[in-house]
Amino acid sequence: MIQILHNPRCRKSREGLAIVEASGQPFEVIKYLDEPLNKSQLKTIIDQLQIEPLALVRTNESIWKENYKGKDLSDEAIIDAMVKHPKLIERPIVIKNNKAVVGRPPEQIKTLL
Repeated sequence: MIQILHNPRCRKSREGLAIVEASGQPFEVIKYLDEPLNKSQLKTIIDQLQIEPLALVRTNESIWKENYKGKDLSDEAIIDAMVKHPKLIERPIVIKNNKAVVGRPPEQIKTLL
């Protein structure tokens, strides 16, 4: 089953959800701000995305700028920051068959469907 990590307040996330809905495939919506990911779940998603943790961070968020920007952070510290502040996680993320994509731009989701 397809999973989409979704923030309903984000326009790109809503566009991504529309693409998943239009695919006609069964899916599950995970509102990751309401149901925060634990460290293990986040590490799995980063592995599925095949990216470095920093690539998943929304570096323009004030939380990042005020607390983390310019610091020499390990991958573990970056993951810990995203677990502590889920708002830092880029969205939407779509997962299918142990592969994942970040829907930026939303059309990127189609490569997984």
